[in-house]
Amino acid sequence: PPASQNNEQGSTLRDLLTTTAGKLRLGSTDAGIAFAPVYSTGTASGKSGRTMPNILDDIIASVVENKIPPNRAPKINVKSEINDEPKDDKKCIQDDCSKWYSDIQYSWICDKHVLWLRDHKNSNNWKLFKECWKQGRPVLVSGVHKKMNFSLWKAESISLDFGNQQADIWNCKDSIISNTNVKEFWDGFEDVSKRQKVKNGETALLKLKDWPSGEDFKTMMPARYEDLLKSLPLPEYCSPEGKLNLASHLPGFFVRPDLGPRLCSAYGVAATKDHDIGTTNLHIEVSDVVNILVYVGIAKGNGVLSKSGVLKKLEEEDLDDLLRKRLKDSSELPGALWHIYAGKDADKIREFLQKIAKEQGLEVLPEHDPIRDQSWYVNKKLRQRLLEEYGVKTCTVIQFLGDAIILPAGALHQV
Repeated sequence: PPASQNNEQGSTLRDLLTTTAGKLRLGSTDAGIAFAPVYSTGTASGKSGRTMPNILDDIIASVVENKIPPNRAPKINVKSEINDEPKDDKKCIQDDCSKWYSDIQYSWICDKHVLWLRDHKNSNNWKLFKECWKQGRPVLVSGVHKKMNFSLWKAESISLDFGNQQADIWNCKDSIISNTNVKEFWDGFEDVSKRQKVKNGETALLKLKDWPSGEDFKTMMPARYEDLLKSLPLPEYCSPEGKLNLASHLPGFFVRPDLGPRLCSAYGVAATKDHDIGTTNLHIEVSDVVNILVYVGIAKGNGVLSKSGVLKKLEEEDLDDLLRKRLKDSSELPGALWHIYAGKDADKIREFLQKIAKEQGLEVLPEHDPIRDQSWYVNKKLRQRLLEEYGVKTCTVIQFLGDAIILPAGALHQV
């Protein structure tokens, strides 16, 4: 229909193509053509010299020729959300982004593989975070516990409120799960003498796995749930209502991943003889994850490493200089040791673990995936071999009290 009969811009494909072409007025000519007609000028058909055109390009060309007045310049009003943001994300990381993000306290750790946001209160953190997140890099945000009600997260407080609950307790060394009273786990959290013993008399390394989780967390621990949500770092991404938390806004007909939250509580290895085991074996999450260390218990009892002994053990790790410096800060309390790998290295790591399993005489079944099965904690010796034989470098991060570690989906990690 004539334009006078159709006032709603973009209501037809023709109008849509026209307005789009106007905004993208590329290589325009005096005739006001934004796209030159696209077709071949060969004479294979022996007729007018024009062969079969690319239909869509031809339509666009004819629409533009007919609809854009030659004397009207198109209005272009494209504004960057942050005009002075870096154009090249990778260059930003190499150059340290300092001229673009001078108002944000941050550092790069692990050979610039991990972004460390040092001020959890800075409302501009998300601007630098998104540049890092585009590249699938992990992010560390420190000081989150300062926004929380610390008394809610003490071991004795949780034991007092929920000690009568039953839950699955995981023995991290032999992968045996038992259903028991939660109070038994919490009683031994900071008192080694009250911990379970295994057959040889050694202290068990226990984990209260995903208790509670999801809706159970919200129902069982409403005060803690609210305290956690109001304290989440980078709420634009991490909050369930965050405008950039895409998984939270998926339509109902999608099967959503379990977005939690869930409480993961574990004893440290300081009281065990074997320090080559972990409380979380190497695995991959299907969604992005934010893990906040809300409480660090100081275990007491026979055979427990002193604080200086723990620090010495951590210093033996392949640590970034900034993390070594942080370890010496008496105001910081280390609680968890993470080893993180990029998702692109998953196949190499999988092949390496299958190779190690064969060397150890273990049966390697084709349907078994060592990463999916979470059957391996890659110790220091194996991490060195992984680097030498496959060129896969480990990113080692110490998580201190109040640190939030944010991992992109697909990143491998163990704790």
